[in-house]
Amino acid sequence: MPSNRELAGAEIDLRRPFEGEALPADAAGHDAMVVLGGGQNALADEEHPYFPALLDLTRDFAARDRAVLGICLGSQLIARAFGGDNHIGGFEEFGWHGVSLTPEAKTDAVLSGLPETFPIFEWHDDHFSLPAGATRLAGNAAAGNQAYRIGRAVYGFQFHFEADTRLVSEWSEAFADLIAARHPGWSGRLAAEIAANAPQADAAGMMIARAWVAAI
Repeated sequence: MPSNRELAGAEIDLRRPFEGEALPADAAGHDAMVVLGGGQNALADEEHPYFPALLDLTRDFAARDRAVLGICLGSQLIARAFGGDNHIGGFEEFGWHGVSLTPEAKTDAVLSGLPETFPIFEWHDDHFSLPAGATRLAGNAAAGNQAYRIGRAVYGFQFHFEADTRLVSEWSEAFADLIAARHPGWSGRLAAEIAANAPQADAAGMMIARAWVAAI
């Protein structure tokens, strides 16, 4: 993600609605919004009653031409906010996987500087269909809609471009039991996976982060 120097002067308003914190009523007073990932599924309104308010807030940011970034679950919720369908289960990816840009990405303000195909970290079971009017920017065989844009600066990324070497290592330790149960052998091959994929993935992630911040 962008460095502290690049974000100098930015005021971060961090909200944790999954812990009961209220979301802003609308986009007023904010230039951009980031919706991160999580273990929830994008249709679980009963368990996570803040979802409908988050969808409304996402649409308000877009209506005011203010930037929105959704990562993993965030991308699924943005798709839902604009009429896309959510598909729960059946789209499992974990670890570094290759994704490829679409022709439309080659002229996109955020993705145009990336290689045509690159490895990036994935951790999801669910996926989504694109809303009407969205521009598909990247995909792979496992999940066709890996990146998309709505309007000028509403972006959804199924993959975790923010997951650099340090963060993946932290996740691998913090969620070791869960990962071992679902992806046996991960801890033993982590070092080799990092060596093979992380340099390209880290560079791609930083490029995406900087370009999206510039779009704000």
